[in-house]
Amino acid sequence: MKYRKLGTSGLKISEYSLGSWITFGNQVQLKEAKELMTLAYDQGVNFFDNAEVYAEGQSEIIMGQAFKDLKWTRDSFIVSSKVFWGGDKPTQMGLSRKHIFDACNAALRRLQVEYLDLYFCHRPDPETPLEEIVWAMNDLMRQGKIMYWGTSEWSANDIYAAWNSARKLNLVGPTMEQPEYNLFCKEKVETEFSSLYREIGLGTTIWSPLCSGILTGKYNNGMPNDSRTSLKGYEWIQGRITSEVGQARIAKAILLSNVAKKLNCTLAQMSLAWCLENKNVSTVILGASKISQLQENLKAQEVILSFDAIKEIDQIVKS
Repeated sequence: MKYRKLGTSGLKISEYSLGSWITFGNQVQLKEAKELMTLAYDQGVNFFDNAEVYAEGQSEIIMGQAFKDLKWTRDSFIVSSKVFWGGDKPTQMGLSRKHIFDACNAALRRLQVEYLDLYFCHRPDPETPLEEIVWAMNDLMRQGKIMYWGTSEWSANDIYAAWNSARKLNLVGPTMEQPEYNLFCKEKVETEFSSLYREIGLGTTIWSPLCSGILTGKYNNGMPNDSRTSLKGYEWIQGRITSEVGQARIAKAILLSNVAKKLNCTLAQMSLAWCLENKNVSTVILGASKISQLQENLKAQEVILSFDAIKEIDQIVKS
């Protein structure tokens, strides 16, 4: 495993990390979670991503119990949570100071850790003043409950606004963003954020590197019965895949599979390796419900993309 700095911070994060969205608490329970986390950790993965909304808190409970059972030293791994959707009541949602504090304390209890390495504002909150959000995050840092704070699916303008607000108050602004990034979703990471890397040293922990499974090739011949699209509450993923855009992407995925064959790797491995060709990607978050799936994806570390392969990939994606 290779490691990169999270933006311009001093934190060394593994190029591949393990996320728990959709899987932990839905497809994966404690026994399987420990197996997946152990495999990842033994392969050099040091970052485990989570959020208060994942499986309504069960994802963090499972991951927290796994941490306790596996007895890893706290200084050997990085864990995150995200705040925005904590429940249905007004005080359980958004980025008010109250909810940020309540959500952080709840995440610490569920994950059974004394502090979070990374804490993300899961979405922007236009109903809460930026100064309130910035102060709340900085107070959590001062209390030692979080090490770094950032955003998830914020626009460049929103990140700049938060950063400028922090500077006016002599506080620490967001230093990381968690955007979607894959062969079919590139604009934000490659274009919109370009000045943020230079001006504030933004790090990125990218999600959906396989575009909801399209870049695994598993939808090339229809919808498998055991895919995540059949899970309650995730029907939108099926809509994304069966849409006109989704079908066009599947057609391109079939062509991309031929490029992967020339490289003696799977489409998924090639797609994951492609993400790391971007030096502004700090880590690629993997999602897995099976050991075999995670083993295959971690082998992307061995894939070397030639100039010609990257050119051919780009030509297919742009076609």
